[in-house]
Amino acid sequence: MSKLRLTIAMSLDGFVAGPEQDVDNPLGVGGMHLHDWAFALAAWKEPHGLEGGSVNASTLVVEASLANIGATVMGRNMFGGGTGPWPDDPWNGWWGDNPPFHHPVFVLTHHPREPLGCDGGTTFTFVTDGIESALDQARHAAAGKDVSLAGGAEAARRYLAAGLVDEMEINLVPIFLGDGERLFDGLGVGNPHLAHVRTVAAPGVTHLKFARS
Repeated sequence: MSKLRLTIAMSLDGFVAGPEQDVDNPLGVGGMHLHDWAFALAAWKEPHGLEGGSVNASTLVVEASLANIGATVMGRNMFGGGTGPWPDDPWNGWWGDNPPFHHPVFVLTHHPREPLGCDGGTTFTFVTDGIESALDQARHAAAGKDVSLAGGAEAARRYLAAGLVDEMEINLVPIFLGDGERLFDGLGVGNPHLAHVRTVAAPGVTHLKFARS
């Protein structure tokens, strides 16, 4: 069976987004700095249609995180567009006409919406019947490849609490956000199905990988 792989950036004080998140500032105050190390990489720029970029110890980590991914699951907060029922002219995501996924994406939501097709092979399907259904649909669409769990924090916590995450890559960034959205709040004591398997130190970030034991 394909793996469910969570990759997410986190501050030293445990936040994956800063305070005061909104449409103009989706990662909250200071939250974009969680990804400064990635934005400079050629391995990040290329899937986004950009040229140039650096190569360092993070390159292989990013390339591995993108390899063998056939579908993505994300929460509605990561997709964007606010809460409640979708309006008549709904939000279409942060990524423009050609999102960087280039495969099916399944968005967790409480409110039904027709699928959204984009250029480059990305299709957003809005799933209203739970995390297991979203994962089942993603695995079917991935056709044997792995499924990426893209976040945000609430979606990640739900899959972690259910014991459904097979691999987790924490990109630990040496900043403090002070407030915002924590990744591990409410998970209780212990998460015995994941064990530490690798650490990579790179400019501006330390990559911590955990896998099902």
